[in-house]
Amino acid sequence: MSERPIGVFDSGLGGLTVLRSLIDLLPDEPMLYFGDTGRFPYGPKPHEEVLKYALEIAELLVARDAKLLVVACNSATSVALEVLRERLDIPVVGVIEPGLRAAARATRSGRVGVIGTVGTVASGSYQRAAAALPDAVDLTCAACPGFVEFVESGDVHSDQVHVLAERLLAPVREAQVDTLVLGCTHYPLLARTIGDVMGHDVVLISSADETAFSVRALVEAHGLRAPAGAEARHAFVTSGDTAVFRELGARFLGPEVETVEAWSWS
Repeated sequence: MSERPIGVFDSGLGGLTVLRSLIDLLPDEPMLYFGDTGRFPYGPKPHEEVLKYALEIAELLVARDAKLLVVACNSATSVALEVLRERLDIPVVGVIEPGLRAAARATRSGRVGVIGTVGTVASGSYQRAAAALPDAVDLTCAACPGFVEFVESGDVHSDQVHVLAERLLAPVREAQVDTLVLGCTHYPLLARTIGDVMGHDVVLISSADETAFSVRALVEAHGLRAPAGAEARHAFVTSGDTAVFRELGARFLGPEVETVEAWSWS
């Protein structure tokens, strides 16, 4: 059991930010990553459709012996996390609660912003998670349609991205938040642009590191830790173009992305 991989999935490349934190924190653990780039973006899609996709991917990863599942996608976490936890016999971790916990610790004023896809913001999942925090925060949420598409195309620094960010981040700037949760795992790849627009006094929170800490705690609690010094092999599967995934994946994650397997939904 301990030598089986940790399964991680996202609508595309964004979950690689979570995978990077997982590899850094748990270097002995093998990872199996599925990027559903053939059906991205999830954000604008109906919740029922995103739930269907999440269940299909989870079934695939479990069939490939995943010992723990990381839903490295805010849209999928918001609609599928509880269903996956009910249906699967392995631990399941999402990215929403870890990110908010980190923001609650980081804020000085109590004013916290969240940016995410249209689907994630409309789901109210961040608002519900904030209400469950032990310390109250004043939450302002803003949808950022278009960000994911820029990241998936490899464009994270252009003038067009900056202009879009100026417009979409206006609500959280007007709310004078001092902490901003990047409520989509694609958004850390736009951190430089988002930081420029928000200003240096605003702390940007990625859920990646906090999610990795949650995974480590579960691995240890359930006795799933891989043997120390084990050779961790990482596998990558995508429903989209393997060459594009390999090129952008290597740019965003690093040398771990070597071979990418193609997957077709029949």
